[in-house]
Amino acid sequence: MATKKDLRRLRIKRSIRSKVSGTATTPRLSVFRSNKSIYAQLIDDVNGVTLASIASSKVVTEKVNKTDASRATGSAMAKAAIEKGIQEVVFDRNGYLYHGRVKAFAEGAREAGLKF
Repeated sequence: MATKKDLRRLRIKRSIRSKVSGTATTPRLSVFRSNKSIYAQLIDDVNGVTLASIASSKVVTEKVNKTDASRATGSAMAKAAIEKGIQEVVFDRNGYLYHGRVKAFAEGAREAGLKF
């Protein structure tokens, strides 16, 4: 059963997705935050294709806090995007507040050279 908090996030998510869409040149960088990890995908919404995906459990092997793992995952996603020739993306925070691990992920991606 969905909690009140989950329903609020889904409502915000629908609002964001009505405004944010990715293309092949500027894909959508979608972030999902679980209790343990953070996941991200580069999505081309026009063709319905995932261009790249990453998980913090694959990037960070040593024991660090979740915020630092999110920052490292963001920079790894930026490097993967730049290897595919993608310099600019549209950030989709997926209904989460731009705070904490989501913000750390975005800052890590920006520091590694991704523009959004």
